[in-house]
Amino acid sequence: MLSVSTAIVVIAVPGLVIGLAVGLRGWVLAGPAPLLSYAIGGLTGPWTAALGLPFNPLTYALSTVVFAAVAFGVRKLAVHRRPPEPEPGLWARSGHFAVVACLLVAAATGLSAALLGMGTLGALPQGFDAVYHGNAVRYIADTGDGGLFGTGHVNWYGDAAPVFYPNAYHLLASVTHRLSGASIPETLDANTVLLPGLLALSLVTLVRQFRGRAVLAGAVALTAVAPVMGVYESMDRGPLLPFALGVALTPLGAVALHRYLERAALDTGFVLVLAAVGLLCVHSSTLFGGILFAGPLLVQRWLTGWRRIGRDLLALLPIALVSLVVAWLQLSGALGLARGAVPYYGWPSEYRASTALGALLGFQHFEPHPQVWLSVALFLGIVFFARAGALRWIGLTAAVTGLAYIAVASSNAPIVMALSRPWWDDPYRFFSMAAIPLSVLAAHGLASTQAWLRDRLPARIPAAAVAVVVLLGFAGLSNGLYVRSNGARVYTGYQAADPAKLRTTPGEVAAMEKLGELAAPGEWAMNDRFDGTAWTYALSGIRTVAGHFDETLPPADARLLADRFRDYESDPGVRAAVRRLNIHWVILGKPSTEPGKPYQAGLIGLAGEPFLKEAFHNPDAVIYRLVG
Repeated sequence: MLSVSTAIVVIAVPGLVIGLAVGLRGWVLAGPAPLLSYAIGGLTGPWTAALGLPFNPLTYALSTVVFAAVAFGVRKLAVHRRPPEPEPGLWARSGHFAVVACLLVAAATGLSAALLGMGTLGALPQGFDAVYHGNAVRYIADTGDGGLFGTGHVNWYGDAAPVFYPNAYHLLASVTHRLSGASIPETLDANTVLLPGLLALSLVTLVRQFRGRAVLAGAVALTAVAPVMGVYESMDRGPLLPFALGVALTPLGAVALHRYLERAALDTGFVLVLAAVGLLCVHSSTLFGGILFAGPLLVQRWLTGWRRIGRDLLALLPIALVSLVVAWLQLSGALGLARGAVPYYGWPSEYRASTALGALLGFQHFEPHPQVWLSVALFLGIVFFARAGALRWIGLTAAVTGLAYIAVASSNAPIVMALSRPWWDDPYRFFSMAAIPLSVLAAHGLASTQAWLRDRLPARIPAAAVAVVVLLGFAGLSNGLYVRSNGARVYTGYQAADPAKLRTTPGEVAAMEKLGELAAPGEWAMNDRFDGTAWTYALSGIRTVAGHFDETLPPADARLLADRFRDYESDPGVRAAVRRLNIHWVILGKPSTEPGKPYQAGLIGLAGEPFLKEAFHNPDAVIYRLVG
């Protein structure tokens, strides 16, 4: 578990340092720390690339010191101008301990569900998106290129149009990889198993900021890690790792926004800027998701005091301007991607609107069974909604994100596809976003049930005992917060009953690792785009012609070789492309079983060709040395 421990340090410590310097304490220090760390890394990587400097653990540490110095100065200046008032007490010490206990249980449950699905840390994620993230982490660790277009160079090199991708996730993962020495798959997995715990911590911080009871905070930690569509579906499908991370951190945007509006000052503004920029650096859609999540907060605030509208908008104007300047590289890259040549098709609708509504209320996407006890808790949350107090706005957030999911899941109308473009019109992503406020409402149902029972039971029964019974009852009835069924959902993204039927088989992995032993530094390998060998760079450090399963807008040399590589001896154009890319090897895995995607034409029938000499083979893969 060294990789997990290292990931925790990399994700938490820089943010804690910045938070302490800017005056954060307690839960509002612990909760936002990961988001602040991703903001630091996500800004430092592109800035160092622009200056011609490498991104590595040292520059990450130095940038933390610089940000901490700025945060400390901002805090001193803010306190001098407008000293903050002491925050009134809220939870007793026992309440804090109880919430910590619930949070630890939630984090352990989420980690267990992820590990049940993976089988072991270091399991190779099998989805379409995973290979990009693995190669991206390796690329940053090897080259130090923290630029926003750098990670795409593994697949879109040469004359291919550069591809923008927000890279805060990959930047911090590259630091974890270098410090721990873990393999790239283990590095990815170490970050993935932390996602449920990060989501639970974010929601506990949200409840604390809005002065919810400790029972509610404990309940929300448990309900955060129970829904299958919260983060577990994103582990299985894709996996959508930066998006899932963004979902886990999204509630912290509302925390920073509320703190700033309650006391608009330089220090709270500094935190809000870093929170907004951090969400953007993790994934472009996360900032939009944060706006959807926190927008209803402004609605409730303004409905209860309409005179605040002008003051709040005026206070938010400098935040928007500073964020625009600080994150200009990310914003310009995102705008360029939207206007660029990368096609946008969206995803097909999956349900009728009524079926999509039922899926939301049943916490059931394509799983065989609904998560009934979450539905019961949600029903109680709706019944007791009037008791939600300062968190009533979360009901509107649930309605907005829920309706957005229903629209995307049931319609391919142009207006729906246009509005959902930041999320690629993907029902899975909208379902995941809707799960977060629904989890809060479910937790409110549990906490309100505890309060209802407390008020009606004899006074000699402690309120804490009632809380324990309610929360333990929920955990028990839900079979340990649905840990096994959630693990089963993750399983399909990492394992199979017959490993030979995986998209990237153990035999292919062995061949890719062997190529790392055979090839000299700087030598490339020709490979097929649709077998498992797109993982070669991540696993061995050897570059391949196809660095992703994605066939969109490939380089000219990649297209030429995919079509005509077998004509190496007779085609001068093929030989020239081989020289340009310094290709010395060929690696082929099991042909893809997807319809229409066997080996690419130029790689069919290579066995026995005189310009190739077999160097390694196993039942799933073969390696040739180019000798012609």
